[in-house]
Amino acid sequence: MLLQKLSLCSRIPLDPQRHLCRLLTRPLTQALQSRAHGSSFAHRGELRQAKRIVVKLGSAVVTRGDECGLALGRLASIVEQVAMLQNQGREMMIVTSGAVAFGKQRLRHEILLSQSVRQALHSGHNQLKDMSLPVLEARACAAAGQSGLMALYEAMFTQYSTCTAQVLVTNLDFHDDQKRQNLNSTLQELLRMNIVPIINTNDAVVPPPEPNSDLQGVISIKDNDSLAARLAVEMKADLLIALSDVEGLYNSPPGTDDAKLIDIFYPGDQQSITYGTKSRVGIGGMEAKVKAALWALQGGTSVVIANGTNPKVTGHVITDIVEGKKVGTFFSEIKPAGPSVEQQTEMARSSGRTLASLHPDQRSEIICHLADLLTERKEEILAANKTDMDLAVSAGHLPSAMIKRLSLSPAKLNSLAIGLRQIAVSAQDSVGRVLRRTRVAHNLELEQITVPIGVLLVIFEARPDCLPQVSALSIASGNALLLKGGKEASNTNRVLHQLTQEALSLHGVTQAVQLVSTREEVEDLCRLDKMIDLIIPRGSSQLVRDIQRAAKGIPVLGHSEGICHVYVDADASVDKVIKIVRDSKCDYPAACNAMETLLIHRDILRTPLFDQIIDMLRTERVKIHAGPRFASYLTFSPSEAKSLRTEYGDLECCMEVVDSMQEAVDHIHKYGSSHTDVIITESEETAEQFLQQLDSACVFWNASSRFADGYRFGLGAEVGISTARIHARGPVGLEGLLTTKWVLRGDGHTAADFSEHGNMKYLHENLPVGQTLAGQRDSN
Repeated sequence: MLLQKLSLCSRIPLDPQRHLCRLLTRPLTQALQSRAHGSSFAHRGELRQAKRIVVKLGSAVVTRGDECGLALGRLASIVEQVAMLQNQGREMMIVTSGAVAFGKQRLRHEILLSQSVRQALHSGHNQLKDMSLPVLEARACAAAGQSGLMALYEAMFTQYSTCTAQVLVTNLDFHDDQKRQNLNSTLQELLRMNIVPIINTNDAVVPPPEPNSDLQGVISIKDNDSLAARLAVEMKADLLIALSDVEGLYNSPPGTDDAKLIDIFYPGDQQSITYGTKSRVGIGGMEAKVKAALWALQGGTSVVIANGTNPKVTGHVITDIVEGKKVGTFFSEIKPAGPSVEQQTEMARSSGRTLASLHPDQRSEIICHLADLLTERKEEILAANKTDMDLAVSAGHLPSAMIKRLSLSPAKLNSLAIGLRQIAVSAQDSVGRVLRRTRVAHNLELEQITVPIGVLLVIFEARPDCLPQVSALSIASGNALLLKGGKEASNTNRVLHQLTQEALSLHGVTQAVQLVSTREEVEDLCRLDKMIDLIIPRGSSQLVRDIQRAAKGIPVLGHSEGICHVYVDADASVDKVIKIVRDSKCDYPAACNAMETLLIHRDILRTPLFDQIIDMLRTERVKIHAGPRFASYLTFSPSEAKSLRTEYGDLECCMEVVDSMQEAVDHIHKYGSSHTDVIITESEETAEQFLQQLDSACVFWNASSRFADGYRFGLGAEVGISTARIHARGPVGLEGLLTTKWVLRGDGHTAADFSEHGNMKYLHENLPVGQTLAGQRDSN
């Protein structure tokens, strides 16, 4: 009987009453609800709902590289993840390999010990080097290793107060109805008692697998892949995670030049797969895994095949899969209508290269046509925007500042069109512009020219006006573009993207700008480091910080905070102070270039100017938070600022007192975000010192902080404001989306020509550049 095969852990150092209490209360506290079994999850994001999960550990995952013994560190991290998910209220089962490897290690040790004793007695120590090991029979290794493997699992799970049980099965157990019912009943009871069943084929007695022995509609137990699939369906599991030594399923054998990891695999795609050789251990292979996965999928269990041996991800691979992250290959029965984000990126890159090769007049023509479409089709755009606005207002969860960003108007569309036409003019001399020209030697000329960065990913929240702006800048700079907009503006974004593609079709580059509308998580997009060259976030500081953390190997252009300061000097003009402070704070409080901290010179306190500043802020309904020093001057002060490093994004600001311009600079360096900072003074000497000493992306004298904007700078538009130190800083327009390459034109030159025995000498003459584009060589 199978119940006789069951070995419950009985030596766990856990208080019995506490353990019983945990068993009794668990069904009351678990947040996960059982779902009706019969259909698998359609999208990765739904895997968070998985309650009953089978984790299959392949031989390559469990065993060491020498195939003799277990990979203990790897196994420990997997146990930790399973225990954590179990304690979340999920029902975890493990199908494991490793008994043969563990037994092989044990038997080899015993044989070596026995041989060394015999040889030491008869031949002396000098003969120990010549000892050879006999070939070990797999069933004997399994018999010797099974108990040790289970004891190891038991010891590891004990560290997390988790109980385990061992279940050994063979193919016959599934063909016999009574045994199959007993197995199901045993496992159900174990799961009910919050015990993790650890299941393995009984390799000590299992017969060799018979080829083509599958019954109709039933998968035979030939290996642990088929065992895991059969078990998952029998137990109505929501998810089967199959861990192996490869990242997932590839379209051709991993390691070949054209091999690409398949993110989502659909039934019927088998013909497009070329399988490679099996792993170094185990009897399955990827073909067996795919067959088992498809069988489980047909039975209503979702499947993910992933790498369990990569030390960079092993510690969180299982939890990442359950959280819906893009790990391994996800098997799904539902094929989306559109292309995957990887396919969109490839299409954008291919079309982007054509875009970059167009004549500047052609790129300008595309942008001008898009500007015309914004005004000609404004009714269509505004109707879509009204739908988004109505949905946002009825949902009631968006703050007023975001509602304002979401809204479009005829005036806003006209302003966008004007900005796009400015970009069209700039596009005339952007790509291929010669920055430097050097005559290295006779008939050897070197040029440094501007080129596109490649593929840009722009992630923006509820600001649909961003789409045509960024699209125009990408077209002007010859870059391919992926756009990921907030769901709040989905209808508006869809219409604006259609118009963008309509403009691009003028010169056959429709696919150069792609709108990602799949259920792709932003974090997953940030992992496409081999496909995306630059990420540009447009949104809240939290969005920017999240993307900067999630980006793996991809540069991020942006700023995490817009803590902008306005410093009112002792020599400031009253009229300028009131105008600039009002505009900097009240014109658009949610903007990243709005004033967040007002620094006042100490001599201004208790003067008419100070009273006028306070009266103006009160009239504009600006809530003042007093800095610690400012509060010390007042008998009844406003609410004290919780932090001097706060971006309010609303009609609120911090006010603080400083003794001098130098102290203002020091304060900004300590609490600012290097975005935009302003000095108001009539002293040119003080102003120049401020402008030179302050290390921010934008530093202004007697001008509002709101001027930190690509449109106001004459850039036509901007993709964002960068506070980074390299590549681009401040409002980033067309120039910030270009990089350079070096082009050398020779006439059979070699490095040997310039060696000690060569006949040529370096000239290194700087040649005039002018306004010429690459290929238009100077006549000198």
